[in-house]
Amino acid sequence: MRFILQKILKALSRAVISKYKPIVIGITGSVGKTSTKEAVFAVLKNKFNVRANDASFNNEIGFPMKILGLKKPGRIIWIFNLLKSLKLVLLKSRNYPQILVLEMGADKPGDIEYLIGIARPKIGVVTALGEMPVHVEYYSGPQEVAKEKAKLVQALPANGLAVLNHDDWSVFDMKSLALAQVMTFGFDPHALVRASDVSYFVGNGAGLSFKLNFENNVIPFRLPNALGRHQIYAALCAAAVGLHFGMNLVEISHALEKMEFPEHRLKLVKGIRSSLVIDDAYNASPLSTHAALDTLNEFGDKVISKTGKGRKIAVLGDMKELGVFTEKAHRLIGNLAGEKAEYLFTVGPAAKFIADSAFNQMPRENIMSFDSSEEAGEYLKNFIQDGDIVLVKGSRAMAMEKVVEAIV
Repeated sequence: MRFILQKILKALSRAVISKYKPIVIGITGSVGKTSTKEAVFAVLKNKFNVRANDASFNNEIGFPMKILGLKKPGRIIWIFNLLKSLKLVLLKSRNYPQILVLEMGADKPGDIEYLIGIARPKIGVVTALGEMPVHVEYYSGPQEVAKEKAKLVQALPANGLAVLNHDDWSVFDMKSLALAQVMTFGFDPHALVRASDVSYFVGNGAGLSFKLNFENNVIPFRLPNALGRHQIYAALCAAAVGLHFGMNLVEISHALEKMEFPEHRLKLVKGIRSSLVIDDAYNASPLSTHAALDTLNEFGDKVISKTGKGRKIAVLGDMKELGVFTEKAHRLIGNLAGEKAEYLFTVGPAAKFIADSAFNQMPRENIMSFDSSEEAGEYLKNFIQDGDIVLVKGSRAMAMEKVVEAIV
């Protein structure tokens, strides 16, 4: 049944793309896809008729559904969805989007090629891969993951645009594969769209400010809802796309200042006993967990130095889909957690490797492991003190949002 539905959706969505000819922006990478998609959407929506897919709509079923403007239905509703899609193909809709901003997942080899076959993007964005990408268990190694993501860049037309991360060499190397114009982004001095002078502001809420450098222009940017330096990458990608569409940096800055990052993705929320919780519970990979720990360290130092109280606490769950790299990846995170946090709580069997490695960096009594997020949450209810900064992160399967619910 799923196979038949997949074929029907592919045929209908290809027909819609052929009929309405929207500009398709494809976004891929191992981390940052959803935040980047939201940032691009935030920049373009005030000037164009734009549609973006949800994070869960980035596979062979969800991807064409978003092209067709469908929501996830129950089984009985499918016949109405298909009739609606057929109407879109046979009749002319005046409201079909000019631009589609589509997240492209690549859980296994061939996924990117399949999605490109449905909607060939004119603009392609590759966020970041890192040394050990997510979903690597389905590939022979990180190089194969990079090769899969690079198919998006290779498929772009000569009059298109490739937006590539200058700071991630696996992504930057894709420049040689592009027929399209290339715009690079990052903190590297040679990036075309570059961030510099990053600093936190803390008051009624918290966020990041930075300067965006493009050619001879330097514009101050503020991201009131951002905590991690890596979230600036999403803003840089969006700026590159906005510039491509003729927008100026002031317009782009105003649009991004109003942007809300997706739920459970490095969101700052008030916790019990005047603590602060960095809720990054949506998912986890080695690269995103590294970035989250950096955020805990940097932001924690800023807040604790201002208030004179509090501890930096990391609550980390298993990182899934790493295959043979599971132990190595978790041990590397453990070494980092020992440096960046003062207390460490782990959830799940693989995360015990994090705890084991962290013993080299912090006192054994500052580390505790739990089998479930519920157990961790119950313990933390009594452990958290006034002024603590608590990072919560783990793969979706670990349900780390239950820890967040327990302590906010």
